[in-house]
Amino acid sequence: MLTLTLVVLAVLLTLAGILILLSLHRIGPTEVGLVTRRFSNRRLTDDNPIAFQGEAGYQAELLMPGIRFQFCLLYAVQKYPWVQIPAGQIGVVIAQIGNPLPNGAKSAVYRQEFGQFTDLDTFVKNGGQKGVQRPVLSPGTTLPLHPVAFLVITRDRVYGTPVSEQIPKDGPLTAASFGLHPSDLEVVRIQRDPASQQDLIGIVTVYEGDPLASGDIASRLGGYTDIATIEQSAATDAEIIERLLSSKNELHNSYQDFQSFLDQNGRIGLQHDPLLYGAYNLNPFLVRVERVPMLVVEQGQVAVVKSYVGLPTADTSGTDFKFGTLVRPGHRGIWQEPLRTGKYPINPYCYKAELVPTAILTLNWAERVSAAHKLDAKLESIIAKSNEGFVFKMDLQVQIHIPDARAPRVISTVGTINNLIDEVLQAAVGNHFRDTLQSMPAVRFIETRQQVQRSAYERIREQLEAYFVETRGVYIQDVILPQDLVGVLTEREIAKQEIATFEQQKQAQLQRIETEQARGTADMQAELAKSKVGVNIRTNNANARKAEAEGESFYIEQTGQARGAEVRAVGLAKAEAFDAQVRALGANATALVNAVDSLSKSGTPIVPNILVTGGGGTIEALAATLLKSLS
Repeated sequence: MLTLTLVVLAVLLTLAGILILLSLHRIGPTEVGLVTRRFSNRRLTDDNPIAFQGEAGYQAELLMPGIRFQFCLLYAVQKYPWVQIPAGQIGVVIAQIGNPLPNGAKSAVYRQEFGQFTDLDTFVKNGGQKGVQRPVLSPGTTLPLHPVAFLVITRDRVYGTPVSEQIPKDGPLTAASFGLHPSDLEVVRIQRDPASQQDLIGIVTVYEGDPLASGDIASRLGGYTDIATIEQSAATDAEIIERLLSSKNELHNSYQDFQSFLDQNGRIGLQHDPLLYGAYNLNPFLVRVERVPMLVVEQGQVAVVKSYVGLPTADTSGTDFKFGTLVRPGHRGIWQEPLRTGKYPINPYCYKAELVPTAILTLNWAERVSAAHKLDAKLESIIAKSNEGFVFKMDLQVQIHIPDARAPRVISTVGTINNLIDEVLQAAVGNHFRDTLQSMPAVRFIETRQQVQRSAYERIREQLEAYFVETRGVYIQDVILPQDLVGVLTEREIAKQEIATFEQQKQAQLQRIETEQARGTADMQAELAKSKVGVNIRTNNANARKAEAEGESFYIEQTGQARGAEVRAVGLAKAEAFDAQVRALGANATALVNAVDSLSKSGTPIVPNILVTGGGGTIEALAATLLKSLS
């Protein structure tokens, strides 16, 4: 009997030891123990899989790391890993307990008391709801979450045990089991595209919130009341643009705090404010991001903005402008103020920016295309026909300029720069040259090419002014002539060249004659110079003689006049003296005295060397001699 008692005791002790060993559970440092109560006199409600009051089923309290005791006959323990979110990934939390979601809701309301969902009792008592939770678990998060109360979806695995029959249980759960792509569970990065080297922004679409206001296509927190306010305070267009493009993302931490987004009256659908460079933890069930290039306006450009959102259209273009409407920034329509050089995070679904070159734009009507802008890719050489039927192919170059202040009017008039070139310029330039050539002979066009070019410039300038575009130049680059006309012009040119050759030959012969004459003149230059000198000498001698003769004649004339006067005076004096002598001496005596006086002055001997006397006296003989001398 004692032996039997000892055996029973040993068996009982053994069983007790076995039960104790089976009831001891070692929970690893990164594990939790999920306790399941096997039986109880309390039952869970139909929609709650967690027992908070000792009901049979999954217990709310988890076993933390260490050696834990749970009586094996009453409780079963399953080990689950802690939730660990790897770097670069996020964790989406789905609650399987709590209040049901309201009709139309896609996610559960989040309260600060929930923390990171580690306190299950606090979550339930504060009105936690089933379904997708709005916040996500950040990269590097490690949490001991209840594996039945919450499912956590990461890129590579799903933590927890689903209780809903809607979640497939065949095989391991993945992101695809919940309709997600693995990339949806990565941190959203907005950065420069390494392939295209473009600056990117993130365009956000949200899947929950109140509907958009009637007529709106995108949600902007607070609408556009702030724009209307600063507009009434006489703000400039630049200030309005600055306010409009500055996002309100700080109000909801760039859509990462989705509960704050909804609390700020965020609306469902396309969002006005984009995401800029950075990394964002976004709930893929609630937020989708599309990466698009940022608007870049280079030097020599402006961007004319067509706005599809904003305040109602209020035309500011004036009554004289008949090509659409212009509005202030913040209104729907074409902004009267363009965007100048810079980078702008503009949502392309809310605004369309038309880049307009404001530098001088060169367009080629030719096979080559301007590498700088390629706006003339559709332009081809102009083909025209002269009035004789010759067909020309002509390459042109046109330079235009769009002032930046006029760019909105240009876009409002023609729609796009491509329309301006392909429709307006193509017609204006092509038709002008075709009409010009058809009205004149081919040869005249060739001969008056510069005049035709100037006329084209004036005509095109006049037409483009109607579109607020300046014309800076029209140039005929190359003219490809038909072969028949080339033959005619070649023959004509040959004839002209022959005429020119004959003329040159004629000029050469004339030059030869002139050369020979010059050579003969040069050869006779010495004699010619000598003869010229002789002529000059003779001319000078003749002039000298003429002058001498004229002087001598004048001297003689003057001398004669003087002598005549003297002789006259002397004669008169002598006459008076003779008269006095005659009265005093008598006629004969006077004659004798004067004869003797004349002989004495002439040096004639009064008494000859041989004196022969006749029958008269001496006085008579002397007188006779004197009278002979005087005769």
